Amino acid sequence: MQLQGQIVIVTGGAAGIGGAISRVLARRGAKVVAVDVNGAAGAALARECGDDVVFLEGDVGLAETAEAAVALAVERFGGLTGVVNNAHASRQAPFVDLTPEMWELSFNTGFVATRNFMLAAYPHLKSAGGGSIVNFGSGAAIIGQRTQAAYASAKEAIRGLTRVVANEWAPDRIRVNIVSPMALTEGVEAWSKASPDLYAASLEKIPMGRFGDPEVDVAPIVAFLLSDDSIYMTGQTLMADGGANKLY
Repeated sequence: MQLQGQIVIVTGGAAGIGGAISRVLARRGAKVVAVDVNGAAGAALARECGDDVVFLEGDVGLAETAEAAVALAVERFGGLTGVVNNAHASRQAPFVDLTPEMWELSFNTGFVATRNFMLAAYPHLKSAGGGSIVNFGSGAAIIGQRTQAAYASAKEAIRGLTRVVANEWAPDRIRVNIVSPMALTEGVEAWSKASPDLYAASLEKIPMGRFGDPEVDVAPIVAFLLSDDSIYMTGQTLMADGGANKLY
């Protein structure tokens, strides 16, 4: 199996893209610690996946949650080989209407959470002789999507952090990459109803003509980055978006 022997933390790992990632990783042989604030979804995921997935309910923006997730991985599965920083909550509004609370929400659940989990994981990945961290970017940040200033800013901060740490941790054989998805999640469905014109415009820009499926189109790319198949890749942004946004 592609991920046999891997022990991976997935933030926001109970539902949406994160839930899809947790399921696919477990299916491919990994042991997963899914961290989420959604207790009901987390409990359901753990029941579905059995001994391959353990759920931790907690706020990913808190350093103690990251430390607890790493400790749980070590206690339950014997170590840690990877982290998927998927969690990110945000509110959309024109730049001039964004409140301090909206900025704080986006940065705490996105950038701060990513930083905390990377720092908590580092000693264990280094002592294990290496590992893989997969962070999440967004096409909304790359193209400058309207009403997404807080979200886009946090995502680009994550991309900047990823590139720097990829260079710093390469001697420790720790790879750090970005996945930038365009997937039809519950959040996207809600956005499509709240902003149908923006949704239609986004859909029109996807050459493949559809938003991706989290389990079929996004999670396998994360699995690839966690596996030895990507052993010579670090500091990269992989666009899982049907060709909508291109980096040069």
